[in-house]
Amino acid sequence: MDFAKARINMVEQQVRPWDVLDTRVLDVMETLPRERFMPEPYQALAYADSEIPLGHGENTLAPVVVGRLLQAVSPQPTETVLEIGTGSGYVTACLAHLCARVDSIERIDELRLTARNCLTDLGIDNAQLRTDTVTPDWAPPRPRYDAIVVTGGMTEYDDFLEAYLTLGGRLFVITGDGPIMEAQLMTRTTEDNVHREGLFETRVKPLVGFEPRPAFEF
Repeated sequence: MDFAKARINMVEQQVRPWDVLDTRVLDVMETLPRERFMPEPYQALAYADSEIPLGHGENTLAPVVVGRLLQAVSPQPTETVLEIGTGSGYVTACLAHLCARVDSIERIDELRLTARNCLTDLGIDNAQLRTDTVTPDWAPPRPRYDAIVVTGGMTEYDDFLEAYLTLGGRLFVITGDGPIMEAQLMTRTTEDNVHREGLFETRVKPLVGFEPRPAFEF
């Protein structure tokens, strides 16, 4: 399979038509070998417009969601980014190409180790991966971040991560329940205020601990 051609087709036929026009984002997605981050049985589907199973009940984000996520957060070359949910490591790698440093948190150690190996093989050394479970009382490795990316969903939005944004910092999160969820961008405008912007509709698996509450039964 011609993966280089598949990458170009992914960008031109999927990502760009979904209003991803940031040239830095498009360049990263057109050059980074996404197939290297996929489980071997699914490498031929690396550039399909779909999620890919990673095992442990987890999936990748679809390429169009990755493109919109990266464009919304707009990581800059001097910035530090926190990622909640390493998964395959593909989004981690994209972020690492766009910013100075990435701290990435993964609940499942096997996924973290596999992602770490992929990043090392590609010579990406500005991403630190940690195994941990994120909860509202959890604290990240650094006191503040220029951007925070949550790759899983929150059925009900919890603002605990906003406290770790720098002034002007951006938080990407997908919230809601049911067939439609909303991707949102939170931007810290002052120490006491955060601007919320709705971006697009999608659906992702909720983070562990942020799933829908059981319906009350009599």
